Amino acid sequence: MKTPILAAFALTIAAGPALAAGDAAKGAQDFMKCKACHSIIKDDGTAIVKGGILGPNLYGVIGRPAASGKRANNGQPFTYGPGLKELGQKGVVWTEDLVAEYVKNPTAFVKSHTGDAAARSNMAFMLSQGGEDVAAYLASVGPAAK
Repeated sequence: MKTPILAAFALTIAAGPALAAGDAAKGAQDFMKCKACHSIIKDDGTAIVKGGILGPNLYGVIGRPAASGKRANNGQPFTYGPGLKELGQKGVVWTEDLVAEYVKNPTAFVKSHTGDAAARSNMAFMLSQGGEDVAAYLASVGPAAK
């Protein structure tokens, strides 16, 4: 009797959605590579990570539509490149999985998700490993974090 129950459990697990399985603590360390360009500043101005202003503020990026972030230093809309603007217009919303995929190769991500072989990302940095961890960290410090 135990075998059918275990088999059913295994099928249930295998049929579930694939989610980024990142480690937020590792992601906090890996984010130090990102802070040259990005900050994480709460809506009330509280700094979680003071960093650069070249890229958008990443507070609340998980669950936010693509190309909708603001600048960390003044709260004004960030100026995104055409590839990410197109993703935003298509209704792409950042999830942990999408962030992990994006940071691995931003230009390849934009090309793949827009279907435009000429599309580019303005973010040149690539994080070959640890994208899932960074995504988990960003989710853990966002407004929906518990």
